[in-house]
Amino acid sequence: MTAFDPTTLLVPAGILGGVGLVFGTLIAVAHRFFKVWEDPRIDAVNDMLPGANCGACSYAGCRAFAEGVVEGRAQPSGCTVSGPDEIIDIAAFLGVDAGAAVKRVARLLCAGGTHVATQRAEYRGLATCSAATPVAGGGKGCTWGCLGLGDCDVACDFDAIHMNEVGLPVVDPEKCTACGDCVEACPKDLFTLMPIDHHLIVQCKSLLEGDEAEDICRVACTACGRCAQDAAAGVIDMRDGLAVVNYEHNAAAGPEALARCPTGAIVWVDGAQDLSPRGNPTLEKTVPC
Repeated sequence: MTAFDPTTLLVPAGILGGVGLVFGTLIAVAHRFFKVWEDPRIDAVNDMLPGANCGACSYAGCRAFAEGVVEGRAQPSGCTVSGPDEIIDIAAFLGVDAGAAVKRVARLLCAGGTHVATQRAEYRGLATCSAATPVAGGGKGCTWGCLGLGDCDVACDFDAIHMNEVGLPVVDPEKCTACGDCVEACPKDLFTLMPIDHHLIVQCKSLLEGDEAEDICRVACTACGRCAQDAAAGVIDMRDGLAVVNYEHNAAAGPEALARCPTGAIVWVDGAQDLSPRGNPTLEKTVPC
């Protein structure tokens, strides 16, 4: 039997050790000459942020926003999830102006709950708006209206949306961060993000006019144009049979636009959007879909 020769192990180990040493040295040299310095304040600001990574600040997560604040591309007030005290703390830490950002919230452009809107068919299937929409529009009389199956409620990670008793999602402006998840979740494109100081809202997206619109929803915009006539010049335009608020003239907007609206499709909102039941429930005959 041949005697064991320890050099058979030492030589390969030496080769591997040498290769490791060479590559380790190269990596250390590369790190020294090519490393990118990062401001340590970024980590500190990131730790002071809520960690929601909601994107409402227009940055891809809290860390990206922290980088923007430290580099002067964003102001601390751009984080809509942080409270006033947290924003002041970040500004004080960096020695910068906290900024003055108007809070944005999600608004629903439909008031057609089960109490005022007709149902032309009964949808039987997966109880989601995204599943119901391709099936005859979900069975609702108004093909533009909210189906009330709560995809937006499920999508909201901040518990800011709840379905009310007439099947409409109600947004809590105190909890809403304007992350946009409800906007993406709604297959009817009924949510929009707007500054909370935009008070004049048209709660309808139907393109029908007159009696044809009102027959399927008692709070539909009938394209009568009275709101545009009563509002200050330039505040409201009629487009494709629908009243549209021009928020470039938001400072001139006032509740006088509501005075002669025959259906209540246009509303003046302070804080939470009022989607409570109005009038008697609409009775309709439905057929299976």
